[in-house]
Amino acid sequence: MNVDAVIVSYNSRDTLLDAVRPLLAIPGVTVTVVDNASSDGSLDVLEGLPVRTVQSGRNGGFGFGCNLGTATGDAPYVLFINPDARIERADLERLVAVLAAEPQTAVVGPRLLDGAGTLIPNLRRRQRLASIWAQALFLHRLAPHARWANELDYRAQAHESVGYPEWISGACMLARRDMLERVGGFDEAFFLYGEDMDLCVRLRAAGGLVRYEPGATVRHTEGQSAPRTSLYPVLARSRALYARKHSGPISTALQRAGVAVEALTHAVANLRRPANARGHAAALRATLRDPA
Repeated sequence: MNVDAVIVSYNSRDTLLDAVRPLLAIPGVTVTVVDNASSDGSLDVLEGLPVRTVQSGRNGGFGFGCNLGTATGDAPYVLFINPDARIERADLERLVAVLAAEPQTAVVGPRLLDGAGTLIPNLRRRQRLASIWAQALFLHRLAPHARWANELDYRAQAHESVGYPEWISGACMLARRDMLERVGGFDEAFFLYGEDMDLCVRLRAAGGLVRYEPGATVRHTEGQSAPRTSLYPVLARSRALYARKHSGPISTALQRAGVAVEALTHAVANLRRPANARGHAAALRATLRDPA
C-alpha cells in the first residue's frame, strides 16, 4: 500500500493513540495528525512515535484540518479517519483494493460500527428539500424507510452488499488524491457537518463514484452519539450552507426555512429537556442569520 492517513484532532487525547497505533503497524502507511489548537495536550500522547504532526494554529474545522494533512503527503490514496475510530490492516487493504480495481471510484467507505457494535448507517442520500421538511415535521419517523424522508438508509440488510450511495461518512473514507485535487479538497466553509456530503457530491459531479464496501469494517467509538447541544447551531448552519451551495435560490430559501422550522419544532418537543431545548433555540437563531 501507499497511503497517507490523515487524522484531525481537537481535544482528542483520550482516543487519539488508539486510532494511530494500528495505522503505524501497516506497511506503506504514513500517518499525519493535524491538531486544531487543542487545549488538552493531544499531541503529547504521540511523543516518540513515527507520526507527522501539524499544529494548525486554530480550530478551523474538520475540512480545514483534512486539507492541511493532505498537503503534507503525496501518496496516491488518502485515508481520512476520525481520532475516535480504528481501522485494522485487512480492512484498509480491502479499501485500497477497491480503488485499485475500480479506476472510476473516487472514494470508498467501510461498514461502520459504534463502540457497542451497532451499525452506523453509511449508505447516505444527500440533503434535499423533502428530507429537510420531513425531519422538521417528524415525517421521517412515520416513514422510516422512505427515501424522500430520510438521508440515511437504516436497513441492516442493505449494508450487507456493496453500494454506490450519494455520500459516505467522513469518519472513515479512502480517496484518490488526484480526484481530491481535481475538486479542490474539502470546502473549508463547512466548519463541521456537511463537509463529507459536499465532498462526495462534488466528486460525483466530477465523474467519480462513491462506494460503500461492507468487506471492510471500522469501529467508530462515538459514532452513534448525538451531537452536543452546543453543536446544534453548527449543524444548522452547515445545512443552510449546503442548500445555498447546491440549490437554486427558491429551493435554498425553502430549505433554510425548513431548517429553521426543524429547530423550532425540536425545541418545543424538548421543553422537558432544557439543555436540548436551548440548543435547538440556538440553532434557530443561527439559521435566521446569514449562513456565511
